[in-house]
Amino acid sequence: MIRYDLCLAWNWEYDVDFAGLMAEACRRRRLFLLSVAPGSVEAVERSLRGGELGIRSLFDRASESDTRFRRLVDWALSHGVGMINPLDRAIKAMNKACMHLEFISSGIHTPHTIILPPWREQPDLGPIDLAPLGGGFIIKPAHGGGGEGVVRKASSQAQVIASRREFPDDYYLLQAHIEPAELDGRPAWFRVIYCGGLIFPCWWDPKTHLYVPVKEEEIAANGLEQLRPTTSRIAALCGLDVFSTEIALIPAGILVAVDYVNHPIDLRLQSVAPDGVPDEFVAQIAGRIADLAQARLLHGGPAASAPV
Repeated sequence: MIRYDLCLAWNWEYDVDFAGLMAEACRRRRLFLLSVAPGSVEAVERSLRGGELGIRSLFDRASESDTRFRRLVDWALSHGVGMINPLDRAIKAMNKACMHLEFISSGIHTPHTIILPPWREQPDLGPIDLAPLGGGFIIKPAHGGGGEGVVRKASSQAQVIASRREFPDDYYLLQAHIEPAELDGRPAWFRVIYCGGLIFPCWWDPKTHLYVPVKEEEIAANGLEQLRPTTSRIAALCGLDVFSTEIALIPAGILVAVDYVNHPIDLRLQSVAPDGVPDEFVAQIAGRIADLAQARLLHGGPAASAPV
């Protein structure tokens, strides 16, 4: 059997640079990486089931959007393979309604939010008191990513009714708009990436989607010391190894979690795509994921065999 320490499953064409960084990070640690793209997933899955291949850990960035990878994930789950972002935790974290309640219970500030049941479960809600949301609000399905089904400039119950029918089996969140403070001429809106204990805070303009690393002196000068502890608390709540979150500082000096837990995260290199993640952060993330796979290797189980 050929046994690999880490399997990276990916299906997004823009992940090719990240896959290359993962290969380099594993090489430096003398780990064997199996990189599985759409063109090879079916052959790899057959080889796993046939006992020709084995894997110790799996980082799945594909099965959520590509059903071809689900049999690979099923095999991994049934064979005790270590999961980067365990599936049960990932499913829970994807539910924005669930995460909202978890955040509130843990004392993490969030926008004022009204949670509505699925349309199919309760089609007629009667009049909804939208006044606490202010003059405008955001409509979000509890599941989904990439802005799918999100109405960013809502103001009426008619929009709510139409949105609920788009995904009739999902819960919906009506979320008050957050106006961030302004710091040094830019909105105090941050996208923070978490990876295995490493925390990468970035200025992130919600209009341009451009990342700029937050400097340590900016943290001290602008009262942002709680960015990292807040992200650590979110990590403890969701139990994921790799995710991002959006946090805004409002004029009252309070950090508010605006978009709770995002995964899989965009790992395009900024040198390739202007709205990508800073290259040095992506390299560190690749290294940390390799470290997580190596930690599993050191804590028991059969040793990895060199590919032949």
